[in-house]
Amino acid sequence: METEKKKFRLFDAVLMSVVVIMVVESVAPAAAIGPSQFFWWFFLLILFFIPYGLISSELGTTYAGDGGLYDWVKQAFGPRWGGRLAWLYWINYPIWMASLAVLFVQVGGQIFGLKLTGWVSILIQLLFVWVVVLVGNKPVSESKWIMNLAAFAKIVTILALGGLGIYVAMTRGVANSFSVHNLLPQMNLSGLSNLSVIIFNFLGFEVVATMADDMDNPKKQIPQAIIYGGILIAIFYLLGAFGMGAAIPTDKLSASSGLIDSFVLLIGHMNWFVVLIGIFFLYILVSEMISWALGVNYVADYAGKDHVLPRIFAKEDTKGMPVGTGYLNGIVATVLVIAGPLLPDQNIFWAFFSLNVVALLLSYTLMFPAFWELRRKDPHTERPFHVPGGSVMINLMTWVPEVLLILTIIFSVVPMNGSAAEISAKVPVLIGVIITIVIGEIVVRYAEHHQAQLKNQTTKD
Repeated sequence: METEKKKFRLFDAVLMSVVVIMVVESVAPAAAIGPSQFFWWFFLLILFFIPYGLISSELGTTYAGDGGLYDWVKQAFGPRWGGRLAWLYWINYPIWMASLAVLFVQVGGQIFGLKLTGWVSILIQLLFVWVVVLVGNKPVSESKWIMNLAAFAKIVTILALGGLGIYVAMTRGVANSFSVHNLLPQMNLSGLSNLSVIIFNFLGFEVVATMADDMDNPKKQIPQAIIYGGILIAIFYLLGAFGMGAAIPTDKLSASSGLIDSFVLLIGHMNWFVVLIGIFFLYILVSEMISWALGVNYVADYAGKDHVLPRIFAKEDTKGMPVGTGYLNGIVATVLVIAGPLLPDQNIFWAFFSLNVVALLLSYTLMFPAFWELRRKDPHTERPFHVPGGSVMINLMTWVPEVLLILTIIFSVVPMNGSAAEISAKVPVLIGVIITIVIGEIVVRYAEHHQAQLKNQTTKD
């Protein structure tokens, strides 16, 4: 029976890392930086992605379990900080789901030539949300085929985009100049504001770590999945970035329709192949949410059982799946989808997506200090995978990514040049971040207070 339970192989884990971490819909927002994005990809690959992957491997194999990132922060800084982490890590997910529901309708209308507005659009978005919720409540061993197929769809989409970009560059030229000057960072505030999207594109390895219980040899497979998956993802991102940069001038790139626009411009018109890519993209949006649900729901469920989030997060079905968190995802995303059209003069996809990116990045600001603190206070625990280097290297691995995270968050939510366009784009996100943090603090304190009452009642009885 034990042999049958272990159904998550290294191959599945590598494909899962591709599905979870390679976020195809964010290639366009990252490409909005311009040709200098290639510098930032390599810069952040070395200074953020590699330390993040190594640290995730050590923490994931040393402190294995369903708690994942929450467990690491709780063991380092205590339950209250663990609760704050769990809240930020969870709340980004339904916000992201709402943004992809909006994008799903936009892309569907684009490839099929439909103008979906009003309640029809909202109903399709709600269908997207609740299909994701219901499938995301299934065990990983039952839904891994969805992730494997999604990995195939992502690989085909990115390879096609990169391949067409190379072909067009060689035969017709490119839409943007890839001169040395343009490839170097321009240090303009607009470009720096989008760096958070590149870091967002690198996140997700700890979701693979939460699948440890379903692996044959997690202490070996998790680091391997991160290494092999990381190499594949870096190559795919750079291919997609080049294809998009070859197709569309930076100043005309749309964050929501940029991918399909790129294929149309590279090929010359809308044809069956673009429609097929569009269908792949729609499937990717659904599968991406399902793959992230497998990790996010477990973390929130674990935090609910630990009484740092309200008990509803810990509700499970007969198979032990965290359906309480799953249904909460659907409820929050539903509210956002219905309220989205009320936002004044906003790109709804980008407004939700920006808020989701910042919320997720905020949760990761706790991961690197937790790694450092656990190395300090828990040095004797066996570490099957050990981040190499002495104290200097460990400090660099911890604090360089941490500073980069904090700076990109600031660039994303704080208006830097005071222009009307920047204020209208960033202030709503800043307000949303503040509201999210305040609500999270209330939720965590409520769960803490409720648990204290239960303990007092038990003592009296």
